[in-house]
Amino acid sequence: MLEDAQGLEVTTDSTAAIAAINRFIDEALSYGQDAEAAIFQGIAADPTCAMIHAYAAAHFLSLENALAWKKAKRHLQAAQEHLEQITNRERLYVQAIAAWSAGAIDQAIVLHEVIAHNFPRDLISVQQGQYHYFYLGDKQRLLKIAQKVLPANRENHYLYGMVAFGLEQCHQLTEAEAMGRTAISMNRYDPWAHHAVAHVMETEGRVDDGIAWMESLADTWENCNSMLYTHNWWHVALYYLELGNEQKVLALYDTRVWGRAQKDSSKDQVGAIALLLRLELQGIDVGDRWQKLSTYLLPRLHEHALAFQDLHYLYALARGGHRDWVTQMQLSMQKHAETVNPYQQQNWSTVAIPAAKAMVAHAYGDWSTAIALLKPLLPQLHKIGGSHAQRVLFERVYLDALSRNQNQSYFSTVSY
Repeated sequence: MLEDAQGLEVTTDSTAAIAAINRFIDEALSYGQDAEAAIFQGIAADPTCAMIHAYAAAHFLSLENALAWKKAKRHLQAAQEHLEQITNRERLYVQAIAAWSAGAIDQAIVLHEVIAHNFPRDLISVQQGQYHYFYLGDKQRLLKIAQKVLPANRENHYLYGMVAFGLEQCHQLTEAEAMGRTAISMNRYDPWAHHAVAHVMETEGRVDDGIAWMESLADTWENCNSMLYTHNWWHVALYYLELGNEQKVLALYDTRVWGRAQKDSSKDQVGAIALLLRLELQGIDVGDRWQKLSTYLLPRLHEHALAFQDLHYLYALARGGHRDWVTQMQLSMQKHAETVNPYQQQNWSTVAIPAAKAMVAHAYGDWSTAIALLKPLLPQLHKIGGSHAQRVLFERVYLDALSRNQNQSYFSTVSY
């Protein structure tokens, strides 16, 4: 039995497997592009190592697509074959990933909390706990799971970035910026800390500061995976949108957001959709970009990884002219809402489904329906996850529908 770089025991006698695990941990915490390669190096070094298979399962689950989920299940089965021989921490982690795979997110987060309490150096588990809290809209616990392991990880800049993001989501903006800057003072190459401070500056309306901050660090993002690379540039685009520089935003969409996206990546797709919608809400002609993007969304019709993402997919499908796909996806969402894990069922049924109908109505120009459906949902939309910066989009859709409906009503009553 050996220890990983976090000082945690791993059931393997292979130093090569430990080296691969250490590489995976660093890649995962830094949102690097080589996490998957590290996983397969570890499996090649020790195919019987339960922990590397569990990391593989978690990685593929995080990709949020049906093909990756199938891969995750195979690795999860391989990890579970060794439950009797591994440490308590490893067993808890495998069980947490199994719960995630089964859609039992409530069980998964309980297990991640147990790991955080008993093994506070396990930052991969903390990161995945934050992931679940983020998409449950539970900002308080997203922050707390990171804060409670801080005393055991004072030297780890990645954790400062994780705490910074939690603080920002809880509107503790001064503390969030300080924590994020501390992370960068320890290691400039920490894109999640860059991202946390960007959120603070956006929330405070410090547009020029935000552009200067992000663009001064953008050279460090070249080794990021496509999700965080495109997402950090997405934040830069939002700053320029606030300045009214629409040509710059379109250029960033074409070169840094969708232009550098992994076209089958759910998070890359969602970021591009959200940016196109924001552009249109400001009256900017986006050309044929909806049509080009929406052709990649066919595999999403029946996945339903996250309600937050489904709302974006439906809007893009509607704006891309795929009415049949919109109908199929809405029916599939309804079926999913009826069969999903009970812990999530209410959020799907009472928030996601009507919100989806509202987004489709707006995309089709049915302003009154969009207004009627979205208005009572606005205070509840945190339940489908996403950050403040991402969820404000739905409020803007509502306000746009309200404005357009009022104008439509006014002109319908004017006689010439």
